[in-house]
Amino acid sequence: MLFAVLFTDDPAHAQARDRLMPDHLAFLESNSGTIQAAGPLREGEEAAGGLWLVEAQDEGAVRRLCESDPFWPTGLRRSVRVLRWRQVFADGQRLA
Repeated sequence: MLFAVLFTDDPAHAQARDRLMPDHLAFLESNSGTIQAAGPLREGEEAAGGLWLVEAQDEGAVRRLCESDPFWPTGLRRSVRVLRWRQVFADGQRLA
């Protein structure tokens, strides 16, 4: 199953992002078989959170993955939404 994971960050913990970015990127690389895409979200010029596209068996596996990210225990992530996603269009083509 594919999931879209939406993170909202807490600006009060922004220094954790800067400090742990190398560890976070290494985590993404080490989970590249599961995390298909990842990147930051911005609202205007401000950091707003992140988005991952994840292939996993179920929502529980996705949540466990999120909680193993070095960012998780810092308070940087204010909230996380895990949504099942079905891709129907890519590269100019219908998939379904």
